[in-house]
Amino acid sequence: MWPKLFNKPLFGYGAAITGIAAATIILKLFGERINPTTVALAFLLVILFVATAWGSGPAVAASFLGVICFNFFFLPPFRTLAIRDPHNWIAFVVFMITAITVGQLSARVKRRAEEAVAAKREVERLYYQLQDSFERSSQAKALKQSERLKSALLDAVTHDLRTPLTSIKASATTLLADLYASERDNAVPQLDAEGRKEMLQVIDEEADRLDRFVEGLTKLARIDAGEMHLHRQWTSIDEIIALALKRAEPRTRSHRMEVWIKEELPAIKVDDQALSEVVYTLVDNAAKYSPPGSPIRIAATPGESETIMVSVEDTGPGIQADVRDRVFEKFFRAMRDGDVGDRKSSGTGMGLAIARGIVEAHGGKIWIEAAEGQAGAKFLFQLPTGSDERPGANPAANKRM
Repeated sequence: MWPKLFNKPLFGYGAAITGIAAATIILKLFGERINPTTVALAFLLVILFVATAWGSGPAVAASFLGVICFNFFFLPPFRTLAIRDPHNWIAFVVFMITAITVGQLSARVKRRAEEAVAAKREVERLYYQLQDSFERSSQAKALKQSERLKSALLDAVTHDLRTPLTSIKASATTLLADLYASERDNAVPQLDAEGRKEMLQVIDEEADRLDRFVEGLTKLARIDAGEMHLHRQWTSIDEIIALALKRAEPRTRSHRMEVWIKEELPAIKVDDQALSEVVYTLVDNAAKYSPPGSPIRIAATPGESETIMVSVEDTGPGIQADVRDRVFEKFFRAMRDGDVGDRKSSGTGMGLAIARGIVEAHGGKIWIEAAEGQAGAKFLFQLPTGSDERPGANPAANKRM
């Protein structure tokens, strides 16, 4: 209650009257020992205080009341509004102008201060409102991305788990039905040895496919959680490429492999198994989209600032420029030119995301370019070589494997 009452204009006028009256009484106690200059300064101090606290209205009232008291009580003839001495006229006029001016200026300063405070509060309000809107927008965007990722994950799980499970179920059911029928009728099984072998091969291959899918999910989860532990050791890039190509042999038998490794490449301190996974993924991707008999080119050359550049280039339909960055997103399947939408050939959408995670965990980067002088895609990744204290350089000359 008190602060609200204190800030009311009516209280300001009361304070102006009380202040001038109190100053007049105190100054009159000194009698003739006090001069008009001291009185004027005392009244100006009261006016300044009233203007600062309550604004221009009470300040003007204090000014006029101060002028009257100054003339009536402190300028001869006393207790009259007449002024006898011309010098007192000058003092009176100067005091009046000064009092009104000081009151107005002080009140204006107060208004400016109040406006500044109000503007600050408005800026703060707008800032917090904008921050709140930004947070809501970010949350909405994150929620949208989460929903998109969840939809992609559900789509991947629906297809990439159900398809091999369906094959496994069908093969196992066929084998069991043939076995039960032969036992029930004491007859020779309908499936011969070759048929049973084919069913068992389907079960084995689809089980491996399921295992790879689950392993991919596990790797992605570790990469997202920052829990990917690299076992770095000094090795050469040609050993990593050779390891990847050996694993990819079943996938590349119908292609012509061309491998170029620049002479005297430095040794690199990396996780050779993890990087072999990257090269295998890129080679497997190239084989998947390249026509049979076409070449797949792998190259390793020195990069800038103590780095090594590795590229895998195919002669397939290529990848459109506007989706090249998205190819490395989780569960994103880029349809290449000429792709008829074979979901199985498009993969799970995890391999390239895992490859990017591995490369970035080594402090490198991976990207896509158009193949040089022909149709196709060219995947490149760049890796730092590691410490300057290398155990040696790669003595291999320019060679073709």
